[in-house]
Amino acid sequence: MRVAVLGAGVVGVTAAWYLAEAGHEVIVIDRQPAPALETSFANGGQISASHAEPWANPAAPLQILRWLGREDAPLLWRWRADPQQWAWGLRFLRECAARRTRANISAILRLALYSRAALQSLRRSTGIEYDHLERGILHFYSDPGEFERAIAQAAVMREYGCDRVVKNAAECLAIEPSLAAGKLRIVGGTYTAGDESGDACKFTRELARLCERRGVIFRYDVPIERLLTGAGRITGVALRGGEVQVADAYVAALGSYTPLLLRALGIRLPLVPAKGYSATIPLHPGSIAPTVSLIDDRYKLVFSRLGNRLRVAGTAEFSGYDTSLNEVRCAALLERALALFPQAGRRDEAEFWAGLRPATPGNVPLIGATRYSNLFLNTGHGTLGWTMACGSGHLLADLLSGRTPEIGAADYAPE
Repeated sequence: MRVAVLGAGVVGVTAAWYLAEAGHEVIVIDRQPAPALETSFANGGQISASHAEPWANPAAPLQILRWLGREDAPLLWRWRADPQQWAWGLRFLRECAARRTRANISAILRLALYSRAALQSLRRSTGIEYDHLERGILHFYSDPGEFERAIAQAAVMREYGCDRVVKNAAECLAIEPSLAAGKLRIVGGTYTAGDESGDACKFTRELARLCERRGVIFRYDVPIERLLTGAGRITGVALRGGEVQVADAYVAALGSYTPLLLRALGIRLPLVPAKGYSATIPLHPGSIAPTVSLIDDRYKLVFSRLGNRLRVAGTAEFSGYDTSLNEVRCAALLERALALFPQAGRRDEAEFWAGLRPATPGNVPLIGATRYSNLFLNTGHGTLGWTMACGSGHLLADLLSGRTPEIGAADYAPE
């Protein structure tokens, strides 16, 4: 079949790769002049199956109440007169129930582990390079109460197949010695040796190049106006300038912008944009910075070594489709990074970025068919788009091709 993939971020490009591998003729359409220029551009850089606990968990409501009024809060909810935002918020609270949280962890972790294996297989078969490191991910804690909660989290993760192992303070420092450079007193952590890190933007651009070698066509600088329909099917994609792109099947992988495109079709997705921030700090000879990828659960930040750069990313700001940089939040992110790693780099060299992550209430993505027989979704991955990209693309290709998926698909069904 001829398949049109809408979106050239890491999720769209990996979908294109696996669709082409399945024998389809693939066209990728994106409004940007190159791949990975939006949410995939400067994210946290982690392949983190161990980060499968969703934002919606039993501890979240109280945490959010404590953060109210703080401009630098790890999770910032800006109230707006938007019925969709309020409806999403109510669903988020429902997903905070312990039973729902466990079910969501199971679904997220199953896809994340599948995706991690798919990425490793792709890397072996292609030799793709993207500043990747296979040194695991360490969650670290300075609060004894938070560490006790993490021990319980790790036990749940291990039940579902994730190798998240509890470590004491000395073991954490042995895994990542640069943590001793700051003033933080670490009480313990959890370590997942199978997790990885790497530059999602580099990966996406290299994979797009490999896709082109396979015959995938990329159309850049082409804004999508709307989807055309007839007889319960999508009949084409109306592009700016009056052109219509026709295919046999269509994959919407537009991240946070997917609901805006589908609303006119009567498809209401439980998905809102969650703005995340990152700072990229150049590393110089003598810099003391981590080589093991880290997660600071208290501040909801991740740290990844990407070649000669340190990427610090995280937080979630629910403020609609605004992608502007908030100076207070940028400063808070950098302050925490340099408090932990005071000799990592120079403050004035940090480059800041913000992108919109497509968040569902339970952080479980939407992958599969819709009520339109030839329209498929691949979106809603929240903070784990890079982690889940290869697995999602593989699963999507199986579903679209009528093959039996290697993992269960029911938990990710869009409708």
